[in-house]
Amino acid sequence: MTFLLSPKKERILPVVPLREGVLFPHVETILSFGRPSSIAAVEAAFRSDRLVCFLTQKGQEIEGTNEIKLYQIGTLGKIERLLRTENELNAWVKGIGRVQLESLEATTPFMVGKFIELPEISEVSDETTALANNLVKNFQEAVSLGKVVDVMMVMKLLGENTPTEIADQISYILDIETAEKQNLLETLSVKERLLKATDYLAHELKVLELERMIDSKTRRKFDRSMKESILRERKRVIEEELGEVAEEEDEIKELKQKIKKVKMPLEVEKKAEKELKRLSNMNPNHPEFSYIRTYLDWLTEMPWSVSTPNQVSISQAAKILNEDHWGLEKVKERVIEYLAVMKLREKKKKEMKKEKSKEGGPTILCFVGPPGVGKTSIGKSIARALGRKFFRVSLGGIRDEAEIRGHRRTYVGALPGRIIQGIRNAGTNNPVFMLDEIDKIGADFRGDPSAALLEALDPEQNHEFSDHYLEVPFDLSRVMFITTANILDTIPPALRDRMEVIPFPGYTEVEKFHIAQKYLWNKQLVSNGLKENEIKIADEAIYEIIRRYTREAGVRELERCLATICRKLAKKVAESKKISKIIKRTDISKYLGPRKYTETLAEKKDEIGIATGLAYTEAGGDILFTEVALMPGKGNLLLTGKLGEVMKESGKAALSYVRSRWEQLGLKRDFYKNLDIHIHVPEGAVPKDGPSAGVAITVALVSALTKTPTRMDTGMTGEITLRGRVLEIGGVKEKVIAAHRAGLKRVILPKDNKKDLVDVPASVKKDIEFLFVSHLDDVLKLALKRKNGRN
Repeated sequence: MTFLLSPKKERILPVVPLREGVLFPHVETILSFGRPSSIAAVEAAFRSDRLVCFLTQKGQEIEGTNEIKLYQIGTLGKIERLLRTENELNAWVKGIGRVQLESLEATTPFMVGKFIELPEISEVSDETTALANNLVKNFQEAVSLGKVVDVMMVMKLLGENTPTEIADQISYILDIETAEKQNLLETLSVKERLLKATDYLAHELKVLELERMIDSKTRRKFDRSMKESILRERKRVIEEELGEVAEEEDEIKELKQKIKKVKMPLEVEKKAEKELKRLSNMNPNHPEFSYIRTYLDWLTEMPWSVSTPNQVSISQAAKILNEDHWGLEKVKERVIEYLAVMKLREKKKKEMKKEKSKEGGPTILCFVGPPGVGKTSIGKSIARALGRKFFRVSLGGIRDEAEIRGHRRTYVGALPGRIIQGIRNAGTNNPVFMLDEIDKIGADFRGDPSAALLEALDPEQNHEFSDHYLEVPFDLSRVMFITTANILDTIPPALRDRMEVIPFPGYTEVEKFHIAQKYLWNKQLVSNGLKENEIKIADEAIYEIIRRYTREAGVRELERCLATICRKLAKKVAESKKISKIIKRTDISKYLGPRKYTETLAEKKDEIGIATGLAYTEAGGDILFTEVALMPGKGNLLLTGKLGEVMKESGKAALSYVRSRWEQLGLKRDFYKNLDIHIHVPEGAVPKDGPSAGVAITVALVSALTKTPTRMDTGMTGEITLRGRVLEIGGVKEKVIAAHRAGLKRVILPKDNKKDLVDVPASVKKDIEFLFVSHLDDVLKLALKRKNGRN
């Protein structure tokens, strides 16, 4: 086939598309062809004048077609030689000049196009020569830094070349994208092409320099590590041959001394020595070196044999508890009994030194009560009475079992659990260890922390407590564990079974007064920069704060009120203003603002459809009003006030009882058919539940249906049955104290709860009349006001 040269310097030539890369003029290279159309075009050109046009394609072929998108500017090349293989054709090609595709004349069996030659825009100047020389210099530097280039190309560039040849040859070997190479090909100005090639090569030089630097650093580090390893091994072999003991490094020596000094149990000591041996044979740069070092630090810093001597003097302990806390007589009595038992056990152990004691550890105490009643502070007093270290851990919100048992050493940043951490921080193996807020532990996909506490708090097995991080048993039987909780319901039964529960009741008004007078006032004076006993507070002023500014089972809000007064006094002192030395009752509103609460919470007058119930919450006792409204309807029962399932069932049971007693109560047989009954318990945002509201709901319901007022000076509590029986309930002391605080004069209780009045303070019992009942008929006689006057 003959290709004609048009008189207007137009050429009709075969077209070979290049999938990747760009061929430049003045470049000789070997190209491989595999597509049938490309092989046919090359062979046809080789049989003719050996001229062919190479155009770079813009992307892959469109799937299912032979259509190819090509750049319009390419390179006219001459085929010098051909070499055939099984699946492809290799051609030695030489670039001649730039051409532009005008049109495609044919596409089968190969592409044929009409081209025009594009002349170079070249100017002979010193600047162009300088740019070419600089480009060659940068190329030489790139080769010295490791740029991979064909040897023949290097030799050609180092010879005599024009700026045009230099620009094209270096553009061809640049490590850039195909689109950027095509841009260089389309740049007809030699000067501009030299500038672009210089920028691309400069960027490539920076990358090569960084690679060289990184490689050099890596090699140095590797060589140093290898050198140290070889030298250590040679040193060991030489010392073995000479029969000399290797001189241990200071760090290993120090750890070895610590292991001997702390007097670990034998199996723990063997474990520590095994890990120390691994450490001594390990390169300090090894990733595990720091892990083993940290692990040995933990083992050697644990108080395996360090104990605080027990200074158990029963009289001294009783004195300290009375000094630090007012009231809580039953709690103090139980703590003194506990300390007495501990003293006898210690004496028995000393007498049986040679025999290994098989007794379990001491009983675990669990202080349960509302916030602010002194649970945590009495734990500190116990530690002071024993002369032991005190350590407290708050468990509130913990959801990960590893917080208790620790993480496995395989994890990055692994640590022992909070119990082992606390023992190490205390520095002794028999501290008073308080686990606060044990009722607020959660559980999720990371495990159940309360289950992990079972071993630690079981006196029969905590002498071999296993932490996941230490992987050796630690004796916790000498630790005095004390746990605290606001309620028992959320503590799992298995965990609760391992503890002795000591209830902490709410404080009475008199107890709060003495606590404020003896402890809180002077404490807040000192905390706010005032001198102790410098300013007095009148008794009436304290009672005013208790009655009109606080409503709580504990004394935290009371303490905050006293702190507010002290801050305002401190401000006046800082401003050099005169202050009164005695805070009177009339001064309280100046410091704390208007009264927050009325003198009593109870209603002032007897009303229909309302009853005063008594409730027990985690914050202590409280009164709970129950309201009933009757409306025309279809016999529906509506219960509101954010009530729990048990409390809703009490409402349904109350209605069923009233319906079964319609005749005795003077109601119509079908009184409920045309009525909708709405039972509501105010403070709707607060969740409420429990069976003890049954009596109050029934009284309010009967009051509304019979139009009989209830006595507002009477509080009531008790669970009911459908037969009208009143069953025993819990939290009697807290409920009675709440009734007293609210100003109630009479309290109706189940007959079976008469025994619980032993726990109620005498100062409260003298102000309240207690009425014990076994049936709802008795309750209605006592709670409802007769038509001819009071009951």
